[in-house]
Amino acid sequence: MDVSERISKRKLSEEVFERLKHMIVEGAMTPGSPMPSERELMTRFGVGRAAIREAMQQLANIGLIEISHGEKARVLELTPQSLMRQVDESARIMLSLSHDSLEHLKSARIFFERGMARAAALKSTDEDLKQLRETLEEQRRSLGDAERFIAADMRFHTQIAAISGNPIYTAVSEAMLGWLKTYHGEMLIWTGKEKYTLAEHEEIISHLAANDPDAAEAAMVKHLERSRALYVSNRQATR
Repeated sequence: MDVSERISKRKLSEEVFERLKHMIVEGAMTPGSPMPSERELMTRFGVGRAAIREAMQQLANIGLIEISHGEKARVLELTPQSLMRQVDESARIMLSLSHDSLEHLKSARIFFERGMARAAALKSTDEDLKQLRETLEEQRRSLGDAERFIAADMRFHTQIAAISGNPIYTAVSEAMLGWLKTYHGEMLIWTGKEKYTLAEHEEIISHLAANDPDAAEAAMVKHLERSRALYVSNRQATR
């Protein structure tokens, strides 16, 4: 018999993790409900406290539960946003360690958002366009306040992704923009750039309102290619 086929003995914490995960996935414990206490689980599974704590931490690491000090852990609802948060810290570390990773992210954003612009041009409603125009006006009122201006800018792009009606697109948009914000060189190269962003956002809205996917995509690519230089790594910023 091939040695690789042998079943190795599992750690107690792994067995506890699998059982608890099954209970959550099968609906025995629903989102928002408290998890049993450590003592209850120790009695139920006949294992020590260390195995329970290790299994609970594994559940928290994959976003199935939330552990709060002094309170019972609670089952979380799995959403696209909660799934993206599981990779958030790793993504930020990867970006901080590699200039190439930041460039890859900027390219991925352009690839993603050109598709979102096309979809929005075909699906946007009067209410969608109203919200985008309100966000644009918020940007105008935020001139001189980089933090508010950037927050409105991120909201503008996320709103375009949301027009698709696909929550995964919205979560991906929010995640990418959040990662990029860390590398926005607003303190170095911000002055004078706001007017271009405002004009480009206005142009994008006009093409969405005209239901012109080709023009909307072209305007989005032009906007992102121009603005990608605003995102720089810490090493670049200190040169």
